Amino acid sequence: MSGYSEMEKKWQAKWSEKGLFRAERIAGRPKFMIIFAYPGVTGFLHVGHLRGYTYADAIGRYKRMTGYNVMFPVGTHATGNGAITLASRVANKDKDFIDYLLRNGCPQEKLEDLKDPMKVVDYFNGVYINGYWKRFGFLADWRRFTCSVYPDYSKFMQWQFIKLNDQGLLIQKPYYSPTCPIHGPVAVDASETDISKGGNAEVQEYTLLKFRRGSEYLVAATLRPETVYGQVCFWVNPDVEYTRIKKGDETWIVSKEAAEKLKLQKDGITVLSPIHGREMIGWKCEAPMIHKEVPVLPASFSDPNVGSGLVTSVPSDAPDDWVSLDALKKDAALAERYGLSASLLDSVVPVSIISIEGYGEFPAKDAIDQMGITQPGDPRLDEAKKQVYKDGYHMGRMKEICGPFAGMKVEEAKEKMKQVMIDSGEAEVFHDLTEEVVCRCGMTVRVKRIDDQWFIDYANEDLTERTSEHCKDMEIYPPEFYNNVHATLRWFRERACVRQGNWLGTRFPLDNKWIIEAISDSSLYPLYYLISIYANEGKITPDGMTEEFFDHVVFGKGNIRTVSENTGIPEDVLKEIREDVRYWYPLDFNLGGKEHMTVHFPAFLFNHRAILPDDMQPRGIIVNWYITGKKSKISKSKGGAQPIPGAVEQFGVDTLRLYYAHVASMFVDVEWSEETVMTYRQRLERIVGTIDELLSSDAGGEKKEIDEWLISRANGHSQSIRSAMEKYDLRQMATAVYFEMLNDIKWYGRRGGNNRDTITNAMRVWIPLMAPITPHIAEELWSRAGFEGLVSSAQLPDPGRMSASAEYGEEFIRGVMSDVSQIKKVTGTEPERLFLYTSPSWRRDVMRMGLDMMNDGRLDIPSLTKRCMEDENLRKNGKAVSEYVKKVVTDLTRSSPGSMRYVVDTDEYALLSSAKDFLKEELNAEVEVFSSDNAGYDPQNKSKAAVPGRPAIYLE
Repeated sequence: MSGYSEMEKKWQAKWSEKGLFRAERIAGRPKFMIIFAYPGVTGFLHVGHLRGYTYADAIGRYKRMTGYNVMFPVGTHATGNGAITLASRVANKDKDFIDYLLRNGCPQEKLEDLKDPMKVVDYFNGVYINGYWKRFGFLADWRRFTCSVYPDYSKFMQWQFIKLNDQGLLIQKPYYSPTCPIHGPVAVDASETDISKGGNAEVQEYTLLKFRRGSEYLVAATLRPETVYGQVCFWVNPDVEYTRIKKGDETWIVSKEAAEKLKLQKDGITVLSPIHGREMIGWKCEAPMIHKEVPVLPASFSDPNVGSGLVTSVPSDAPDDWVSLDALKKDAALAERYGLSASLLDSVVPVSIISIEGYGEFPAKDAIDQMGITQPGDPRLDEAKKQVYKDGYHMGRMKEICGPFAGMKVEEAKEKMKQVMIDSGEAEVFHDLTEEVVCRCGMTVRVKRIDDQWFIDYANEDLTERTSEHCKDMEIYPPEFYNNVHATLRWFRERACVRQGNWLGTRFPLDNKWIIEAISDSSLYPLYYLISIYANEGKITPDGMTEEFFDHVVFGKGNIRTVSENTGIPEDVLKEIREDVRYWYPLDFNLGGKEHMTVHFPAFLFNHRAILPDDMQPRGIIVNWYITGKKSKISKSKGGAQPIPGAVEQFGVDTLRLYYAHVASMFVDVEWSEETVMTYRQRLERIVGTIDELLSSDAGGEKKEIDEWLISRANGHSQSIRSAMEKYDLRQMATAVYFEMLNDIKWYGRRGGNNRDTITNAMRVWIPLMAPITPHIAEELWSRAGFEGLVSSAQLPDPGRMSASAEYGEEFIRGVMSDVSQIKKVTGTEPERLFLYTSPSWRRDVMRMGLDMMNDGRLDIPSLTKRCMEDENLRKNGKAVSEYVKKVVTDLTRSSPGSMRYVVDTDEYALLSSAKDFLKEELNAEVEVFSSDNAGYDPQNKSKAAVPGRPAIYLE
C-alpha cells in the first residue's frame, strides 16, 4: 500500500477537525484517564520510546470505542541539567552534537536559539509533540500539555511540598550525595535522568583505616572493618603516584583521586607533596586495632580510583589477598626488584579470624581452591570474594583471636569494631560510588557531604503501610510487579528531594536556595494535567496559584468566593477546575518503562497516598520493557537507534504501531530488527489487499453454512478481544485482529463464501477492531467500505450471535485436511484417491450416553459400561463397546461437555459429503465418503478406527 504519509496526515487532520482528542466532562459516561511517564528533555527520541507511548494511545482508543470518556494528556520532564548540557554543547560549537541536531532535522537557523536552555526545552517540546506523538496519530489532549519547568507547573510542585511538610514527611539531616562539580548533586538511579553513565551505582560506606608510620599515616579503605584482626600486610600499587595530604593535625597518604574525593567530604584537607607507590614498598607500618607492624607490599590490583587507592591485606578472608600473597612469595624476580627478602615474605602468614559453617580454617583459600583459581587477575576472583563475604557476614562468628569480639556474629562485630576504631582515632568513615558515574555534562560524579540536605521520609512506617495496603486494590501489570511492589515500597528509604547548583526546576518552597530534584517533582503531576489547560488558555496565572487555590480545587477547601477574592481567579473558573478534578481523578493507569519500578512508581504511589484522600488514589500501573539495540537498552542521549522520522518514512506509522503491539509481550525486551518490522508492513499490506479484493468483487452468492461460520468467528474474536483487553493484553488482541481474522477471511473465500451481506457485516466487526492499534489504515478501510463517519469515533460492535455448531463443522473439515497432510508427509506419497470413513453409529451412541451421565454427575467406567449393556443394539458389539467406554470416559473428563456435544450431534457423513468438491480441489485427489456402518470400499479395514470427531482415512 503506497502513500502512507499522505493517508496518515489525511486522517490525523480529520481527527483534529472533529476534536476527537478533546477530553471534556460528559455526565453519565464512565471516564478513563491514562498517561505515560513523560520523557526527559535530553535529546531526540527514538523508536524504543514509542513502544510504551503507543501502548497508552492504543489502550485509550480501545476504551474510547467501548463507551468510556477518555483523558490522555502528555507532557515533558525538563527538570535537571539535560537542557543546560545540550545548550552548552551548542554554545561550545560541539561538532558531533551539532551534526546530531542537523541530522535529526533541526534547522540550521535554529542553532543560535539553542544556546539558551529554555529554548532547548521549547524546541524539543515541539519535536516531541509534532514530530513524534501527533505523527503517530495519538489522540492526546494537546490543550493540557505541560512541562516541569513551566512557572505554573512549579507552583503545583511547591504546593505538593507544602502538603508533604504538613504531613511531617520532610526532614533534614547530613547526606553524602553524588555530585557533579559543575551542576551540583545528581540523582543516581536506573532512570539516569541526571547522568549519562552509572545508573546502577550506589553510594557505599568505607572505613578508612590509619596505618601509622612515624609521623604520618598510610590510609586504607575497607568494606570489612570486622577483619582487622587478620591484617598481615599492606598493599600499594607500585605504578601509581600517591599524595600526602594534611587532614587536621595528621598527614595521610592516599591516591590523588582519593584526595579529591576527601576534599568533598571532610573539612581541612590540604594536598601536600606527591609520593610514588614504589617508594613505599618495603616500609613497615602499624596496623590499627591490633597494633602490629606489617610490611608494605606491591599489588597491581590496588586501584587509585577505588576507596583510598591503598588496601589492607587479610588473606584469610579475602581471595584476592590470598592469591596475590601466594604469587608474590613464588615470584623471586619480583621480590628482588623491590628489595623484599625471603625472610620478610615468609613472615607474612595468614591469620584465621572467622569461623564459617562449611569452610575450613581459611575461607578464602577454600573458595579459590574450589573454583580452581591460581593466579592474580582471574576474573572469577570477584565471584569468590562476594561468596566469602556474603557467607561470612550472614553465618560467620569471630574467633578467640579477636579478643573482646570473640564469639560475636560477624554482622554484630562489624559495627562494634568500626566504632571502637573511630572512637580511638584509628579510623574514619568515607563514602564512594560502586562504579563510575558521569553527569550529562560529561564531568565525573563524586560523593560530597551536605550537612543540611532535605529528604522526603519514604521510610515512614505508617505511610509505607498505607501505601502498600492501597496497592493490593490496584491493577498492576505485570503480575510480578504487583507481587513485588510491596517489598519495593519497604526497601524505599528517605530520598534526597532537593539540590543546589546549576539546574532547571522548581524552587523549594521552604528554602529558596534549593531546587526540587527530578524524581521528587514527577510523582503527583498526573493531577496537574486537569489544571494545566486553564493555565495554557490564560484563565489562571502563576500568581494566583497559591496554596489556597490548590487546596480548593483539589480538596474543595475554603469558600469559593473568598478563594476567588484572594487569588483573583473568577468563581466560574474555580468551579470548572474543581469539577474537572472530581470527574477525572483518580488516574486509572500510569504506564512507564521498567526502570520506573524502583524509582518513579514508588514515589508516585507514596506521594499520592501521603497527600490525596482515598477516592483520589491511583487505580493502575502498567510497566513496559524496552526496545533494545544489539546488546543493551537504546539511549536517546547517546545517539540511540533508528530515529523516529526515518522509521516512519520507511515503514509507516501503523506498521510500527502493530510491531510494538504484537512483536512480544510488553513485559519482555525486544531487540530492534528492521527485518521483523518489515514483516508487519507486509502483514498490513496483505490485509489491505484482501479487503480491497473483497470490496471490489462481485459478491452475489447465496448465504450458506460458511457465512454463518464467518460471522460467528468474527463475533467470537470480538468477544475474546474484550476478554483480553480486560487485562490490557494488546498482543492477544493483535493476534486475533491481524492474524486469525485474516485467516478466517481467507478460509471463507476458499470455502466458496461470496455473500455481500456477510462480507459487509464481517467488515463492520473487523475494521473497528483494527482502530486502536492501526487507526490510519482502519479509517482508510472504513471509508473504502462505504461506512459512515470516523471509525475512531465509533463504538466497537457488541459481540453478536455465535454458532458453535458452524464453527465445529469447519474445524472438523480442517482437522481432516490436516490428518491427510500428515499421512502424506509420513508416507511420502501423493495419492490419487482418498477414502473417508465416519464413525459407526454405536460409538456415537456410547459417547452420547457418556455425555448424559457426565451432565448428571455420575460418569465412570462401570456405570457407563452397565448403561451400554442395557441397550440391545450396543450389546451386539460387546467387547468393542467395553474397550471404547474407557476411551470415552477419559476423553470426556478431559474435555468440555459443550464442545463434545457438537461432536456427537454433527452429521459427519453429510458434512464431508457436502465438502467433497472442496476437499478434492484442496487435496488434489478424488474423494469418497463412507459411513463406517456401511463402509463399502475398505481394503485395509480402516473404518474400524473411525470415532466421533475423527474419521478414518485410507489413501491410494
